[in-house]
Amino acid sequence: MGVPKRLTEMQVRFAEIIVFGGPDGPVTGREAATIAGYSAKRATQEASELQNPRLSPLVVQYIGRLREERLKKYEVTYEGHVAELARIKNAALKKGSFSSAVNAETNRGKAAGLYIERKIIKHGKLEDMSEQELEAKMKQILNDYEPILNVTPKAQKLENNKTKQSHSPSQQNGSSKD
Repeated sequence: MGVPKRLTEMQVRFAEIIVFGGPDGPVTGREAATIAGYSAKRATQEASELQNPRLSPLVVQYIGRLREERLKKYEVTYEGHVAELARIKNAALKKGSFSSAVNAETNRGKAAGLYIERKIIKHGKLEDMSEQELEAKMKQILNDYEPILNVTPKAQKLENNKTKQSHSPSQQNGSSKD
């Protein structure tokens, strides 16, 4: 008995079910064989034989071709991804779903590399720091983020600088008495 030259209808159905799944989604080989019409008693054996390249080379080749086609069909490319996000955004805008539209546009920006996500993970607990260490850390944070924080208005800074100058060591150590 030689290798068959064509696939049977049941073999074609089996291959399609293995690649694309059954009515309820992905299936095992046994389930695919049963759905394709093979005997439930021999379903596991049939599935094994149909996926063995020595016993069923045509079925294995067909399964391979189907998988390649599926990959090409659902292939994600940059251009396709950005175009799909634009389509989703436009559909959301037409329906008045502004939140969805914003999310789609944000995802387009991320795909284009316009956004950079940074996550900083620091170890250590505030409870383990002394009071001086906590104060130093708070001052460092305020200094580091001063350009984006408006914690101290500039007028107060000027007043603080004037008071610091008036209390400078050269004036305090002076011999003048009032």
